[in-house]
Amino acid sequence: MANHCHITPGLPVETLHEIHDCLALALDATESRSGYSQRDREARSYVRSALRQTKRLIGGAQ
Repeated sequence: MANHCHITPGLPVETLHEIHDCLALALDATESRSGYSQRDREARSYVRSALRQTKRLIGGAQ
C-alpha cells in the first residue's frame, strides 16, 4: 500500500521520490564544464527550484 503525502492529497510519497530522482538526473545530464548559455542557466534554475520544492514535499510527507 502506498504512503500518501498530506500536503498533496492522493500523491504517493514514492512518486515524489521518483520525481526528485528524475529532476536530479536532469541536472546531472545537463551539467557542462564549459559554461552555460543564458537559456541553459534559466532552465537549470527552474529544475533546481522544482527539486527544492519536491524535497519540501517529501519532508512534509514523512
